[in-house]
Amino acid sequence: MEYLFLGLAIALVIGFEFVNGFHDTANAVATVIYTNSLKPTYAVVWSGICNLLGVITSSGVVAFSIVALLPVELLVSKDSSQSLIMVLSLLTSAIIWNVGTWYLGLPISSTHSLIGSILGIGLANSVLSTENNWWDGINWIKMQEVLISLLISPLIGFCGAALLFVIAKSLIKQENLYTAPTEEAPSLGIRAMLILTCTGVSFAHGSNDGQKGMGLMMLVLVILLPSIFSLNMHTSPQAIVQLVATSQAAIPVLESQIRGNSIHHQFFANSQSELTNFLKPQGQLNENIWRSLAFESHLIGKSLSISSDFVDMTESDRAQIRTDIYLVANTITKLENQQKLANLDQQSLLIDYRNQLDKTIKFIPYWVKITIALALGSGTMIGWKRVVVTVGEKIGQEPLNYAQGAIAELVTMTTIVTADYFGLPVSTTHILSSGIAGSMVANRSGVQSDTLQNLLLAWLLTLPVCILLGFGTYTISLFAVQQQFLGLS
Repeated sequence: MEYLFLGLAIALVIGFEFVNGFHDTANAVATVIYTNSLKPTYAVVWSGICNLLGVITSSGVVAFSIVALLPVELLVSKDSSQSLIMVLSLLTSAIIWNVGTWYLGLPISSTHSLIGSILGIGLANSVLSTENNWWDGINWIKMQEVLISLLISPLIGFCGAALLFVIAKSLIKQENLYTAPTEEAPSLGIRAMLILTCTGVSFAHGSNDGQKGMGLMMLVLVILLPSIFSLNMHTSPQAIVQLVATSQAAIPVLESQIRGNSIHHQFFANSQSELTNFLKPQGQLNENIWRSLAFESHLIGKSLSISSDFVDMTESDRAQIRTDIYLVANTITKLENQQKLANLDQQSLLIDYRNQLDKTIKFIPYWVKITIALALGSGTMIGWKRVVVTVGEKIGQEPLNYAQGAIAELVTMTTIVTADYFGLPVSTTHILSSGIAGSMVANRSGVQSDTLQNLLLAWLLTLPVCILLGFGTYTISLFAVQQQFLGLS
């Protein structure tokens, strides 16, 4: 049964990225196909290769930013069934909305679908828990960063493309750049320009959107195959020895914030629950947080000093130490974000300690990256036509010209790369669509109000609909599993 759920969960992750290819990756090839710069088959294959390179070379920061939005108690829960329900509900909700809007030809954002589903699950988890308020299941600080990036990035796309188009038209007087595409391929220079920008968007898309699927895939693997994926099994013995030394050096720094006697060798039973509660949005810093950090660091150092290789650990020990590492690393991160470490003499030591901890649990195997990249490319091959027509003909009142396509993609690529640097997920679809609309306005071509109304409606509906879908699928699935468990007992 466990392997059945594993197969289902992996299939849903691949399905999400496959559908993502309908929307987001198709936008990357829309201009190059619409302008006849490349034949569809060549464009899709080339875009798939660039997506693959973008995924493989990505840092993984965005991947783990998405995972950090999920309720912390589900991420560290010893009950894998509840965590699995969370992931399955998340993916099912996002896929339902993505497929529905793709069928209507609306280039909505898979990122918005994913974020909305996460919000719905967080709310459902809080409502169903008698210990929490309904808003406590969401990491509002991180969610605020993500929502701001999703809101600002299309505005950057619109304004950036409009401004760049005005500058280009005033400086570059090559008239054929500003004409609508014909059935014949454009000149070699125009083709090279559009292929280059398509390459950039495809690579940038893989480096950002591909990471969302990678993060979800790793979450599935950690939940269902903790013996293999709880820890980075390729961590060298030297790195483990260094981590032990750093954890031992960090303990006195942490204990310095505790009044009274050191608790280095004392047992603090509530350390995990204290840190878990602190990582929730309402969590407040108190002396017990420092005490818990010191005790958990003591446990980490003690466990790792026994064995200098993760392979030699038992499965239960790996799962346990992963939880300890996750809680300590994320607590230090929250303290850093709240500037609670600023007054410590050895702030850099704790940050280095956090970074070493992260390396043991934040990793993505190459086969996961390749699987996600192939899913993105395959989705593009199946679903590109609807999105290409919308992007090329239904945003502006006039067909998209060569300069508008190149400029919109250039702005999109730049915006996504910037978001990668800050570890923020953004929507390729919304940035590119906004960029094309901006270039249309700058060219005084006008925009089609019906299409813009549909795009805006889809943009406004995506978050609330996916919140409801996530809330509903998680609640129903959890209730069904509990009823089945009661029936068996």
